[in-house]
Amino acid sequence: MSAEHQCAYCGSSAVQIKYVTRSLGKSSALLVIESIPQWSCPSCGESYFSAQTLHEIERIKALRKSIAVSRQVPVAAFQAAAA
Repeated sequence: MSAEHQCAYCGSSAVQIKYVTRSLGKSSALLVIESIPQWSCPSCGESYFSAQTLHEIERIKALRKSIAVSRQVPVAAFQAAAA
């Protein structure tokens, strides 16, 4: 990815790559994808994925059964405090 990238929203050249984790689906269909490159602009606050990254996410989703590894993760349910 180019170091001279400009923000797709405001045109700022201060845009940076951050690596994020996203979860897709829920319950037994949950898929977590780690280390996704995401453009982030400190000037306007927008964050977005490149078209290439979105295509790779779709490829991972399509091949999830053959490329994903299973891990156990703790899960907690949110419970609102009584008012």
